Amino acid sequence: MKSNESAEMYLETILILKKSQAQVRAIDIVRSTGYTKPSVSRAVGLLKERGHIEVDESGHIELTEAGSLLATKILERHHVLVDFLKQLGVSDEIADDDACKMEHVISDETLEKMKAFLAKKEVRRNTEMQIHLL
Repeated sequence: MKSNESAEMYLETILILKKSQAQVRAIDIVRSTGYTKPSVSRAVGLLKERGHIEVDESGHIELTEAGSLLATKILERHHVLVDFLKQLGVSDEIADDDACKMEHVISDETLEKMKAFLAKKEVRRNTEMQIHLL
């Protein structure tokens, strides 16, 4: 695993898998990402060394508090970016692909501005709907 981006992608994958299944193992990450078993095994070892995950004797992977916080942050970034890109008219598939790339490099300031923009747009949309119903 070369970079923080790679670590973040693995943590995000683990978090997503944890939401849909009780136990996550390395093979689940392989199936989800399409990465090779040796690549996932190496990444799991490095994430464990960094204190982002714990692996029990059965191979079940759990995010540590630090790992969970980082994974949650990245997943939130992903969702905000997808929503923002879709508001611009980008297709679902491209918005998701681009968000995967952008979520690792976007500044906190830019992300906060995007969230504020989306929130204002939502308030405006809700107000317009209420007026229309009157």
